[in-house]
Amino acid sequence: MPTVLTSAQTRFLRGQAHDLKAMLQVGGKGITDTLVAEVDLALEHHELIKIKVGAEDREARDAMIAEIATRTNAALVQRIGHTAVLYRESREKRQIVLPRG
Repeated sequence: MPTVLTSAQTRFLRGQAHDLKAMLQVGGKGITDTLVAEVDLALEHHELIKIKVGAEDREARDAMIAEIATRTNAALVQRIGHTAVLYRESREKRQIVLPRG
């Protein structure tokens, strides 16, 4: 089940993600099992990541981002153009402490 964030938590995470660089890029092959595994690993290690989606069509980009978030049980924090910010609390070592509200 994907993580559900409050508006205060989303605002906090957007601020945390501001200086991040995109860690992964979705290319011409689209969403593969390998890509999902890499996103899953990056989320487990970093909790908050940026990914770039190369699709030109807005609906296709939104669908790809939604599929990645669903398959990795991550919350979509923000999407701007071709870049999406995803968050998922680490199972092993929690690094980001979210505000309560």
